[in-house]
Amino acid sequence: MDIRLNDPHKQGADHLFIATVLLLTGLGLVTLYSASFSFAQRFFGGDGMYLVTRQLHLGLAGLALFFIASVINLDFIRKFIMPLVLGSLILCILTFVPGIGVIKNGAARWIGIGSNTFQPSELVKLVLPLYLAHIFDKKKENIDVLSSGIIPPALVTGVFVGLIFLQNNFSTAVFIACNALFIFFLAGVRFRYFFSAIFMFVPTATLLVLQKEHRIRRFLSYIQPEFEPLGAGFQVNSSILSIMSGGFWGKGIGQGTRKISSVPEIHSDFIFSAYAEESGFIGVLLFCLLFAVFALRGYSASMKNENPFNRLFGCALVTMIVSQVLLNIAVVAGALPATGVPLPFFSAGGSSLAMTLIMAGFIVNISRTSRARTSSYYDRGGI
Repeated sequence: MDIRLNDPHKQGADHLFIATVLLLTGLGLVTLYSASFSFAQRFFGGDGMYLVTRQLHLGLAGLALFFIASVINLDFIRKFIMPLVLGSLILCILTFVPGIGVIKNGAARWIGIGSNTFQPSELVKLVLPLYLAHIFDKKKENIDVLSSGIIPPALVTGVFVGLIFLQNNFSTAVFIACNALFIFFLAGVRFRYFFSAIFMFVPTATLLVLQKEHRIRRFLSYIQPEFEPLGAGFQVNSSILSIMSGGFWGKGIGQGTRKISSVPEIHSDFIFSAYAEESGFIGVLLFCLLFAVFALRGYSASMKNENPFNRLFGCALVTMIVSQVLLNIAVVAGALPATGVPLPFFSAGGSSLAMTLIMAGFIVNISRTSRARTSSYYDRGGI
């Protein structure tokens, strides 16, 4: 069984995109080292390198998976779509099983693997776009037929979103739902279905926000920053001060002071504030430039691909990563209410880094065939 692309060396990958991914990974590790050292010393027995060492090990595994994803035959992957979907669903359900699921801060988002944890919702960010691209390519002739073209992918999306919401991960559930709607749009689903979805989604999301006190407090802190400045609004307000203190040139790597105690969990979802404090306006420009190159090269390679599945899958993956970056920065800068969405390549968390690298690997894979005429898997007799 051939799992490699035909003549991968002749087709060539996007070397600028690969270089950008490697630079982002390296920059993320350096930033995590600086942001997490004092925190790790306090909470992990004086080992200031604890979080960086874990991230480095998982990053190396992620880079190996990045390479595999960049050369494997996507038609081969498509043969295992349903096992991947079912496996992801099972992993999401296992977070609720005592002894397997790990609860942190009242959220059941992880499963324990020895001394490590894995967050299944990060896997969903890859598997759901893969499934949606596959099913829309398969049903491209009947994409506007409600019973066969719309309802099946909508139900699968709804099950994933529902399970992630039940894990007390509201922000990630909404984030995945919005990205799924974008994939429906890219696939060519008619606007009338979007109006129906939005009509149901907005009031439902509003009711879910009102269901939990901490969500209400976060929203109130967003619309009125003076509300609970030492409570719900403390993290975001401290993050904004940290970003502003970086000035034009920044304080220098390792020289930031607000990361020590001013911004809670700065090594995780708010790591961009540590990066901005130490690298300043110049560093933020570099950050934006790298992700702009990532987005432009990723979208360019995907849109040039003549295979409908590759084109949709590539655009979905680029959007998943870039929209997560924009959402994280908007939260850290106080432009949106606080969420629990990590910053790709930067935030502490091996699940996020590994899955981001795998998604980037698939984008490289698609770039290899963007110059070569390819036919759909189903056009060649796949099932």
